[in-house]
Amino acid sequence: MLGPTRCAVVIPCFNEGASIAPLVREVRQHVALVVVVDDGSTDDTSALAAAAGATVLRHERNLGKGAALKTGLSAALARGFEWGLTMDGDGQHRPQDLPAFFGCAERTDVQLVVGNRMHNARAMPWLRRQVNRWMSRRLSKRAGQSLPDSQCGFRLVNLQVWAGVPLETNHFEIESEMLLAFIRAGYRVEFVPIEVVGRGRSSHIHAVADSLRWCRWWRDLDRPSTRSLQAGSARPS
Repeated sequence: MLGPTRCAVVIPCFNEGASIAPLVREVRQHVALVVVVDDGSTDDTSALAAAAGATVLRHERNLGKGAALKTGLSAALARGFEWGLTMDGDGQHRPQDLPAFFGCAERTDVQLVVGNRMHNARAMPWLRRQVNRWMSRRLSKRAGQSLPDSQCGFRLVNLQVWAGVPLETNHFEIESEMLLAFIRAGYRVEFVPIEVVGRGRSSHIHAVADSLRWCRWWRDLDRPSTRSLQAGSARPS
């Protein structure tokens, strides 16, 4: 059974002192390890997460959500966990939905399970809902399959597979890159319905800067990756 001893929860955070402690306490009822990656916060996120029972890893400066996820998932893998379940630190994801991810992975034998908020899309802010749909349509067309909520950060990831696919982005485009990387490598992706909890504050996503960053990533998709070029140059002639 996929459960507490096989899965660690990874929560990337930036100034989430208002929500992180109750979130950690709830999540710890479902899994043995909660890794909070404090991505250069200037508030008391780290101290509150540690007091609530999380293992806290800290970036001295803000590196981006993608970088924080890499730090956390790498730590879970190094500690011997097979799966990492990623959640946002602002409290919008419900720990009660964790069993749905575990059940889906067991039933379908897939290596990536993503939360789907679109059955109740109006719970999302209007602009984010439209951007998500726009990005999801493009990613679905490229992947050749339906990806209804491509930007959801609530997802269950097989760590061995994750470690073997090339992921280079360090900001919010990591959600899109991970989806396409798994699909390109031949792994199926499943989605499970989740509920979104109202946060009462604005998102850390910067509409203009992060949209431009996503568009640059999209434009460069067909170029050889830096990792591939480096690997190629290291091969003996």
